[in-house]
Amino acid sequence: MSAAVPTAIDCAWLLREPGAAPAQRDRRIHFEGGRVAAIEALPDPVPGRRRLALPALANAHDHARTVRSATLGAFGQPLESWLPFLGVVPGMDPYLCAATSFARSLRNGVVDLMVHYTRVQGGLPYVDEAAAVGRAARDVGVRIGFAVALRDRHGLGYADDATVLAALRPAIRDDIARRLSAPSVPPALQLALVEEVAQRFAAEGLGAHADLQYGPTGVQWCSTPLLEAIAQASADTGRRVHMHLLETQYQRAWADAAHPGGIVRFLDDIGLLGPRLTLAHCTWARPEELALIAERGATIAVNTSSNLGLQSGIAPLAQMLASGCRVAMGLDGMAFDEDDDALREARLAYALHRGWGYDTTMTPAQLWRFASRGRIAPGEPADLLLLDWDTLDDDALFDDVDPLDLLLARGTGRHVHTVIAGGRTVVEAGRVLGVDEVALQVELRARMRAALAADTAHAGWRRTVQAFAEDMAPFCRDGRFLGGCC
Repeated sequence: MSAAVPTAIDCAWLLREPGAAPAQRDRRIHFEGGRVAAIEALPDPVPGRRRLALPALANAHDHARTVRSATLGAFGQPLESWLPFLGVVPGMDPYLCAATSFARSLRNGVVDLMVHYTRVQGGLPYVDEAAAVGRAARDVGVRIGFAVALRDRHGLGYADDATVLAALRPAIRDDIARRLSAPSVPPALQLALVEEVAQRFAAEGLGAHADLQYGPTGVQWCSTPLLEAIAQASADTGRRVHMHLLETQYQRAWADAAHPGGIVRFLDDIGLLGPRLTLAHCTWARPEELALIAERGATIAVNTSSNLGLQSGIAPLAQMLASGCRVAMGLDGMAFDEDDDALREARLAYALHRGWGYDTTMTPAQLWRFASRGRIAPGEPADLLLLDWDTLDDDALFDDVDPLDLLLARGTGRHVHTVIAGGRTVVEAGRVLGVDEVALQVELRARMRAALAADTAHAGWRRTVQAFAEDMAPFCRDGRFLGGCC
């Protein structure tokens, strides 16, 4: 079913700017040209099932992964051991993978999401694969940032590959080196690939659906010449840059050893720290680093559930807000229940960071600026959600309870009934309209199972990855990577 273009919708409750403006009863929202044209108060209660309208959600850091971590056998692994598990299934059709991931996000109320494309499927030339991801975004009905992943060192950890290999049991070294070692591709060739993707996006008219960005994977995985080249290219083209920073305590230790003058100061010195930069995580950032990030206008994408699931820590979001940092919510493909539920993610972040006792460190208004890119007002883009309020408010006793309080107490993706993106209805009755999500999921799972059955070597690779994860624990815990980090 194709997306519909409504001219108006009625709602029993409107949260046009949650936390910053009071809830309004019985409103009609008019649309024109993909934007909100007017908001009208209705004289009588809206008939039928009650709906609550609120701004659509955004996911500021993700990777468009379709297979969930526990399915891969990676549950409970810290990041450093978890990463190799992403390769225990063969590469699949990139359109299928991206479309199933995007549909899950959209069904849960996300219309804007960041794709740091670090997991290449590999069956097609990279430019063709990137175009397939862009077409998936267009067909599903989401808008994405697409960051081409760039790296040239430290394929196995936070040291040169030889140092890491020496710490592994001899039986797995050759297989790990063959599959995971990082090729050293000159910066000019990596940046040329970004330009090729840009040309392809333009040729296919994907610019309205995919904003192309540079995606250095992290300072520990990128040489200084590569990061300097990215900074210059961003300045020349105006393209944004999206990268990981200080996600785990081991990355913190590496950063202190490799950049004793300060890793954030280093990014500033090479011209990378500024309004075009988004830094994913910053879980282990220090107050003086947050102050500099705020001063330069960079954005931090905080990934609450991912940090908990990968045992990375709890980001200092309250300190980020107090420092004046621009912050945004990321799901990182690791929402708490592995379901891309952005409403639950927002509530979890609020529960952790709103403050203790009578001290308030995050307000509801700050939460919604963190979780959403917009508001519902005349002239604004028509990006909004309609929640099934009768299901959420199923035990009402009083008519003066703030709907925002109920939403923060119990709202989840299962309450999302309708999603409107750019004035077009892209989810109706909890079903994505642009693609057949269930059929895509069934096809993808069938292909994966068939590929695994046909490739007996993959069973051995899984055992190798599990052994690698075991060997990485003492290597990281004892700080042995610091001897070869620079």
